[in-house]
Amino acid sequence: MSPAQRIPLNTLAIAFGLAGLATIWTVAGRLLGVPAGVGQALWVVVAVAWIWLIVAHLRRGARSAESLAQQLRHPAQGPIAALVPVVGMLLGADLYPFLPVVGEAVVVVSIVAAALFAGWILAFWHRGSLPPEAFHGGYLLPTVAAGLVAATTSYRVGLPALAIGAFAVGIFFWVVISTVLLARLAFFAPLPDALTPTCAILLAPPAVAGTAWFTINGERADTISLALLGLLVLMVLQQVALLPRYRRLSFTLGFWSFTFPLAAAGGYGVEWASVAAFPGWQPVAWLLVAVVTVVILAVAARSLVLVASVRRGARRAENVLRHADDAVETR
Repeated sequence: MSPAQRIPLNTLAIAFGLAGLATIWTVAGRLLGVPAGVGQALWVVVAVAWIWLIVAHLRRGARSAESLAQQLRHPAQGPIAALVPVVGMLLGADLYPFLPVVGEAVVVVSIVAAALFAGWILAFWHRGSLPPEAFHGGYLLPTVAAGLVAATTSYRVGLPALAIGAFAVGIFFWVVISTVLLARLAFFAPLPDALTPTCAILLAPPAVAGTAWFTINGERADTISLALLGLLVLMVLQQVALLPRYRRLSFTLGFWSFTFPLAAAGGYGVEWASVAAFPGWQPVAWLLVAVVTVVILAVAARSLVLVASVRRGARRAENVLRHADDAVETR
């Protein structure tokens, strides 16, 4: 029997996208009067998906000829591994109100894991062996996403000094990585179809940074929150302009890359609608929640159909090989 192939790391975006869905419904519970149980039920789904994905990757990896280190050094897949501790942070912060010691421990351990991975992958990038064409939106995950999510979650578990430091890390690398990414997109060949959905990750940093700032500084309009809102609007317009290109793509599990950025932007939009409190802000907020929910559920449904079709195809191939073997033995 030939060695199994490792599961692609972009499947970790499934738990990340579900975390985005749980987050926006948690925000809806706080600002729109949705029963808290709705958000908590979704967080249970996130925890199950997160654990299941980790176990699936470990089990397949144990049967693969490719080592984990090789997969982490892969120019396209490696940075996406940061999603494991990032989702862990979000789960720990949600657990904190119910089990403070456990929730804080999960957040802190996840932040430490994310920091260690970020330090390792930055050192790996310093070797200069990465082809520029391999650079994609996922390179924002180890430092930018991890830093900004760490800022929000550490503050929520009572670690404000850590939150400020993590916020600074996220903002610094947002500027650095985004500059390199935009240069790559402008001056090199277009991303292959499999990596094109990672362009949606550009939508996430201003939204995640905005949520972190609201968490640290309070939900009010100030210079920083207004600046982040302006950046988010520009990133939304960029994603709207990219829709024709996205529509030409064939569906893959890589479409989960669209889910968390959309949820983060929607959640920040709901928070801003509450802060602005303009006439009719609640219907607008509900529209954002609905759009995010429909898109993520649609991606989930298409994913289930895709996985089922792949499994049917694998079974047919096994049956063909079995019949061929039987025919040879009969002769």
